Amino acid sequence: MLNLLAADIIERFYAFMWPMLRISALMLTAPILAQNAFNLRLRILMAMVLTWLIYPLHRWPLLDPVSAEGLLQVFNQVAIGSIMGLVLQIVVAAVVVAGQSISSSMGLSMANMIDPSLGNVPVLSQFLLILASLVFVGFGGHAILLGLVSESFHTLPIGTSFLNQAVLGRMVQWSSMMFLGALLMALPVLVFLLFINVGLGIVTRAAPSLNIFAVGFPAMVLAGFMILILSMDAIGGRIDWLWTQGFGVLRDLTGVPHVR
Repeated sequence: MLNLLAADIIERFYAFMWPMLRISALMLTAPILAQNAFNLRLRILMAMVLTWLIYPLHRWPLLDPVSAEGLLQVFNQVAIGSIMGLVLQIVVAAVVVAGQSISSSMGLSMANMIDPSLGNVPVLSQFLLILASLVFVGFGGHAILLGLVSESFHTLPIGTSFLNQAVLGRMVQWSSMMFLGALLMALPVLVFLLFINVGLGIVTRAAPSLNIFAVGFPAMVLAGFMILILSMDAIGGRIDWLWTQGFGVLRDLTGVPHVR
């Protein structure tokens, strides 16, 4: 009886482990969920709760995780969860690059803050990251992400090969959005500050005795903040668009149908 009970527990543990691996890898890489504000114990607890909710919805294979096929599937599940999180991290990287571009143009590149998840980033990047996190939570991105990982077990069941040339090529193509998205967010401010620089150059040529550093730096900071405030609506729309594109890429990679 004890041997039968032990065998049943081990069998259930092996079946429970497969969704746990994918969800845990997602917790380590997904935006907001991967921040240090979610400590290790909270991530483990949240991953176990989500696995417990998803476990009755699917049929799980009985694979020995220490066998060759089992080790391959362990790597495969970790890769699926990690790539799902990294796809959305491209949006976070675009926001950081946009903040860095605006800060360097305004002369605030020395004003940095220590971000717990990204390290030393400019103050404007930190502000845009908070805005991006609010937009993500505001339209229910966390719920959409958890729904996608649940549906991915239908489209990418345990045993399905995931890492192939098409997936890697799509990831490389999507990574270019880090620079395109940053350009779209920072372009209004950068163009306006470019004209300010041209005007300051003309003033310097007309009055060489004028101290350009005493006049130009306050003018750049003041003008930069003014145009940044006026551009917040467009920047918020671009961030919303980037999150939407990121979820579209996730659906393409996992094979989950797009919502009409």
